[in-house]
Amino acid sequence: MDGNQRSDLGDLNQKVNFLLHMAALGQQRGDEARINQGRILTELYRARGGKHLKDYEFKVFSQWGEDGIIQRLINEVPLAHRTFIEFGVEDFMESNCRYLLMNDNWQGMVLDGSSRNIETLRASYFFWKHDLKAIAAFITAENIDALLATAGFDPDLGLLSVDVDGVDFWILQSIECVQPRILVVEYNALFGPERIITVPYEADFQRTRKHHSNLYYGASLGAMTALAAVRGYDLVGTNSAGSNAFFVRRDVRPESLPALTVEQAYTPCRIREARDAQGRLTYATRDQQLDTIRGLPVVNIASGEVEPF
Repeated sequence: MDGNQRSDLGDLNQKVNFLLHMAALGQQRGDEARINQGRILTELYRARGGKHLKDYEFKVFSQWGEDGIIQRLINEVPLAHRTFIEFGVEDFMESNCRYLLMNDNWQGMVLDGSSRNIETLRASYFFWKHDLKAIAAFITAENIDALLATAGFDPDLGLLSVDVDGVDFWILQSIECVQPRILVVEYNALFGPERIITVPYEADFQRTRKHHSNLYYGASLGAMTALAAVRGYDLVGTNSAGSNAFFVRRDVRPESLPALTVEQAYTPCRIREARDAQGRLTYATRDQQLDTIRGLPVVNIASGEVEPF
């Protein structure tokens, strides 16, 4: 390579670095505006005084409005520690706890099974600004407790968010090292409000690989609520998308957040994420989605028996 080629390559690298810097700066400015909008909405919703958690929904970094619900919860539930753990975050760009990190300056730990996702997070403009630990690990019921213990947080955790699109019930059941005051868990609304069921445990469960539809995963709201109740938690609501349930530890739950039954809290899911065998979205109706996974094995939590869905 001659001198001119090296000079041209140097100029190109400078231009690329400049463009990357400007893109990161643009993202940062956009995030700051969104965070400020979230602060305004928090105050507006608080003054309005909604009756249900759904009334407080807004989205800054969450997928379906969980940011607003979580703000409502942390303003009502007394907290000993402003700490969170969230797993199944992908690169954390869209997640339940990023707003807690950047708006409320909580300490946190996030985990994801993809090393690339975690590398993307660590390269973000905000990672160095906050007390955030990021770990790449494929989570199983066997390793989750040891992984969470590496956070070094007091067991009286502020918030735990569980969303691995798989054997969430069995993983949550295996957590002993922390007792969060607020618990956010994904549930599979297709499993309905009546049945207390979950997919059987497999350490290497992967949603798409297990069934092409992407609909066979997780546990019913009833199963998650039964498990949470044994651990001392009350169900206080779900989001309007019918994907996440919110629990508060019974010993710290304020009267302003009444405990709900599964039937009171259940929200059907209207997300059309079903796919065909070639991985293409089918936009199937709820009845069509149910037919797609009907007959697949599920575990009845009450009896411990495997039965057909």
